[in-house]
Amino acid sequence: MRFTEFNFHPDLLEGIEASNYETATPVQEQVIPPILAGKDIIASAQTGTGKTAAFLLPIMHRLLQKETSGHVRALIIVPTRELAIQISQHIEGLSYFTSISSLAVYGGSDAQNFVGEKKALQMGADIIVCTPGRLIAHLNMGYVSIKGLEFLVLDEADRMLDMGFSDDINRIIAHLPAKRQTLLFSATMPPKIRKLAQQILVNPIEINIAISRPPEKIVQRAFVVYEQQKLPLVKYLLTKTPYKSVLIFCSRKQNVKLLTRMLRQNGFPVEEMHSDLVQSQRENVLMSFTSGRVPILVATDILSRGIDIDTIDLVINYDVPRDGEDYVHRIGRTARAEADGMAFTLVGEKEQNSFAAIETLIDRTVEKAVLPQFLGDGPEWSPRKKTGSRRPQKKFYKRKPQQR
Repeated sequence: MRFTEFNFHPDLLEGIEASNYETATPVQEQVIPPILAGKDIIASAQTGTGKTAAFLLPIMHRLLQKETSGHVRALIIVPTRELAIQISQHIEGLSYFTSISSLAVYGGSDAQNFVGEKKALQMGADIIVCTPGRLIAHLNMGYVSIKGLEFLVLDEADRMLDMGFSDDINRIIAHLPAKRQTLLFSATMPPKIRKLAQQILVNPIEINIAISRPPEKIVQRAFVVYEQQKLPLVKYLLTKTPYKSVLIFCSRKQNVKLLTRMLRQNGFPVEEMHSDLVQSQRENVLMSFTSGRVPILVATDILSRGIDIDTIDLVINYDVPRDGEDYVHRIGRTARAEADGMAFTLVGEKEQNSFAAIETLIDRTVEKAVLPQFLGDGPEWSPRKKTGSRRPQKKFYKRKPQQR
């Protein structure tokens, strides 16, 4: 289905054309019509499916049908500042030929930014993209003009609840008008999301597309290694694999710092992204990476859901993620916008069980690649199999103190 078939506002269509959008993705085909019809939505879709445009375009079209009210008209709540920035940039591109005003509101910025946020929230803006904590800081001061809100979007809702934002979300919703259109997007649908949906949605339409499955076009490989083999293997993969942009994920910021330092010492152009960086540093790093000036970025899971760059063609998991859903989101950073991509995961001895659980989640056995000869042999792939009897395990724990 082509975007011209949705009968969007002519000014919005110019932005769509300028953004090189032609054919809608499956999630866009299913989500856009009911949003245009004013229905509440609870939607689940894998990363990289065009979900952001699926809710932005119909909201922007409907905003253009009426004049600005002097209030915040659409509120998009997201878990991280990186995702807030990404969506805000997306809005700027699509709304370039329209009169729609928008602003990203997130923590970590300086006092001048706070003043600008305050003015927009007082005077009203068509679309506000925000993180929960920052918006509450403004709400507590009593000047946010939000009584005329028409649209509420909770994006990456499962991630927000995992990060402990449940109370913050409820506090925000308590300030909002009851009559509004609410859209909830989540990668997974655990019971806590179902409960939240029952509380805030009215007769919602449910849409599910490929939950917890990486796109088939991503080539997945796993390397079963000893921990000391990881660093030389990463250097080998970066040398032997053609790429435009590479995103390397580590589960801990200490590993991010160590890996970045070692790659720099070996002449690789690389930057790092983790929670120790202040906001201005994060923005500079992200700009260098998105522009292509720095082709390699080592990051924690802070970027597993907060970056949308079409040129990322290789993702390397230096550490196996703790959560299977994080694996889906990590490798989903590649093979976007109909492009191809590769995802390599380095599976240490103590990570085999975690990776086996990921394979169960995605319902796929990931090919175990052969290590390059100079590294020697890695450990045998032998994740522990669960059995019905717990007796051997009990004997082990009884004997362990005696062995000490």
